[in-house]
Amino acid sequence: MTTQSIENQLNRLRDKLRYHEHKYYVENQPEISDADFDLMLKELETLEAEAPELITPDSPTQRVGGAVGFGERVRHYSSMLSLDNTFSPEELTDFDRRVRQMLPEEAVEYVAELKIDGLGVSLVYEDGMLTRGATRGDGEYGENVTANLRTIRSIPLRVASIDSSPTLMEVRGEVFIPRDCMDGINRERVENDEAPFVNPRNAAAGSVRLLDASITASRPLDIFIYTLGYAEGIEIGTHSESLALLVEMGFKVNPSTECFPSIEEVIDYCHRQTAERENIAYDVDGIVVKVNSIAQQTELGYTAKSPRWAVSCKFPARQTTTQVLDIDVQVGRTGVLTPRAILDPVHLSGATITHATLHNEQDLHRKDVRVGDTVVLERSGDVIPKVISVVKEKRDGTEKVFHLPDHCPACDSPVQRSTEEVAVRCVNSECPMQLKRRIESFAWRSALNIEGMGPAVITQLVDTGMVTSVADLYDLQRTDLMKIERMGEKSADNLIREIEGSKSVPAARVLFGLGIMHVGQSVAELLLDRFSSIDALAAAGVEEIASIHGIGPKLAESVCHFFQQPANQQFLQRLKDAGLQWEADDSPAPDISQESFFTGKTFVLTGTLSQMARSEASKKIKECGGKTTSSVTSKTDFLVAGESPGSKYDRAVELGVDILTEEEFVAKLPVD
Repeated sequence: MTTQSIENQLNRLRDKLRYHEHKYYVENQPEISDADFDLMLKELETLEAEAPELITPDSPTQRVGGAVGFGERVRHYSSMLSLDNTFSPEELTDFDRRVRQMLPEEAVEYVAELKIDGLGVSLVYEDGMLTRGATRGDGEYGENVTANLRTIRSIPLRVASIDSSPTLMEVRGEVFIPRDCMDGINRERVENDEAPFVNPRNAAAGSVRLLDASITASRPLDIFIYTLGYAEGIEIGTHSESLALLVEMGFKVNPSTECFPSIEEVIDYCHRQTAERENIAYDVDGIVVKVNSIAQQTELGYTAKSPRWAVSCKFPARQTTTQVLDIDVQVGRTGVLTPRAILDPVHLSGATITHATLHNEQDLHRKDVRVGDTVVLERSGDVIPKVISVVKEKRDGTEKVFHLPDHCPACDSPVQRSTEEVAVRCVNSECPMQLKRRIESFAWRSALNIEGMGPAVITQLVDTGMVTSVADLYDLQRTDLMKIERMGEKSADNLIREIEGSKSVPAARVLFGLGIMHVGQSVAELLLDRFSSIDALAAAGVEEIASIHGIGPKLAESVCHFFQQPANQQFLQRLKDAGLQWEADDSPAPDISQESFFTGKTFVLTGTLSQMARSEASKKIKECGGKTTSSVTSKTDFLVAGESPGSKYDRAVELGVDILTEEEFVAKLPVD
């Protein structure tokens, strides 16, 4: 065959494969079987192997490959702003009133679309070819994840040709994983001794940010494109026209999107979608409402953080009822006994819920939760299941009142109750359940970061007696680990390497990993900012520790008590002898000669941050000349509030402390 005939055959195969990819992954209307598609793809791979010089970047064979630009920040062509939230029809009506006040005597049409609970991304196309994909990031800059996004088959590597095709355009979409795929993904993770994803959103975000694009390709990722963010040479009158154009170019757009001439009809749409929420195949956490006219959008403009022409209407928290089959007790790393409801399995927010924490004995009795009760269950933020209330009308007299035991369920030692705190504790330092939780905390990513040291491995290490102290981890040999069920040579070698690598973790993270009561990540950093080493901290008195801004007397007493215990002193010496980092980081202090927003200010972090870990946020604040503390006081300058912020948020409001959303906080960070 001539080169030209081979090239023609390659192009015909690629066009056919692109067509069938689009029919299957975008339109959900496959015309050929999976086996026939695979045979066609194999034929293309064979031909390209014979003529590698004819391989094109947009070939269906090139979805997996290339370096993952993990950590590389790229700038979006236009800002990916967040939306203001509404939670009721009244607030949507207020939004409509504000829009019409700014557009007097003009007809206003709205577009309403489902708000997919996934990972926001931008896709850049140059001359019709996908050249870059990035996460939303802080709205101005995102993380380059092009190689991983190329593996998603509903994303075209080359857009369909249309009249006046833009030479450069950026589209925005939401990557998600269908709910019915989660069981399979989590089953595989548990089999590999990895923590299961708590929801499809976390699964999608984690999959897109993997270093290995081949693993990303194995995940059932999908996408809906929701807007044309930037395009050269195209004039579009309305948002609905831009969606139609995106469909014409081969993008997957949510078919549930509708246009309405009034806010009352938008509200009806919201009610309909709320009622159908559980029947939708993917996680949706609300409705996005946009003014349809592009000219009106321009006239309405923006606030500092969001457009005035769009708003998000959040769904109410998902709730359901189920029965409490039993109540058991969990023992934490500090010995705290926590009651936990064992539930009749129920499906809620894309997950099967079998357990829910009851927090503490006081909360258990306040809600009057009994074994056999029918309870109202809610997933806070669609993540954490919790018992909201008891349906007392359904009691039949067989329900049993539950009390925390007087002896630890794990070691049978007497528990300790105190009038000074709600917690009930097991004070036996040899308690096996406490040891398991301490090892989990010690190996956690933000502490010693020992990957592979999961709950199943820890349970076997403790139950077989191979580990009776956290320090024993550093005495483990390859032959010891291979005695563990389903632990092969490669897994054992990897875990030994992880344990050895943890010896280079900074001393502040070692201190955090020790599990000292009340010492979180930011407190550990504060303590080692003040003291030169863990030894110096151990030698300090209560008053000296309490003199640090952000460290109160109760916390100082907890630290001193920990270091004064003979058993802890022996344990610490073993860790030190094993080679863990003991000295505070002596790297040069951050250059704050140029004052920034953060210089000299005190921050408290609360809630779950979606764009970075709290430890990373704390580090960035420190690098910019600020500092973080663990509690809100009158000296706190700013509270950074993520999702489910809790009591620190209430305290900040009470004291008049300025509150930053995560988006506002990230926007103030300097660009790398």
